[in-house]
Amino acid sequence: MTTRRILLSWSSGKDSAWTLHLLRQQADVEIAGLLTTFNEVADRVSMHAVPRALVEAQALAAGVPLWPVLLPWPCSNAEYERRMAAVIARAREQGITHIAFGDLFLEDVRSYRIRQLAGTGIEPLFPLWSTPQDTADLARRMLAAGLRAVLTCVDARKLPASFVGRAYDTALLSDLPDEVDPCGEYGEFHTFCFGGPMFACEIPVQVGEIVSRDGFHFADLALHRPGDRRKVGLED
Repeated sequence: MTTRRILLSWSSGKDSAWTLHLLRQQADVEIAGLLTTFNEVADRVSMHAVPRALVEAQALAAGVPLWPVLLPWPCSNAEYERRMAAVIARAREQGITHIAFGDLFLEDVRSYRIRQLAGTGIEPLFPLWSTPQDTADLARRMLAAGLRAVLTCVDARKLPASFVGRAYDTALLSDLPDEVDPCGEYGEFHTFCFGGPMFACEIPVQVGEIVSRDGFHFADLALHRPGDRRKVGLED
């Protein structure tokens, strides 16, 4: 059996984490690294606004090396593609055969990934690919398997600030407006995954200040300090 050496696109959210869990159930797969883009000015995950220290904690709990890609701010699409091309070249040199993505059903995003890897010798994988009608069931399956996550960012046009910082659980799914995808695939919200079968241990995370800017509400997450009641799960 030929082993596929896979680099996993890692946003720090639930879909990336679930992709890791599914890939590890395949006998011919070796997860070579978690590929994460960071705003190099803020040292946080692009869009999710998760501090790098938390992503490093995820990589440690997953037992997989982190492949950070630092992006300037602001970052043009041309500069993004230049830096990603350098990472892809490095991956090919290290015997990576595939890059896996946690995308669910957005065809334009999938097409962009395919174009980005065309001719590189590295193939894209989409282990979660489904339809908009499947995401409610996917959300329930993730939660039933023990996945734990917290909302780090919500689109102010789709959800009020009260949703950011909440645990991603069955109560939240029940509270989501009908027009919001249960997995947030249209960008309605983003998450940080801190527990589940993909990790050797749970990552102690606490929710700090809630801030609003540029049409989004963000929760400032940090590693939990003993004695602080703001740890996710203690107030849910």
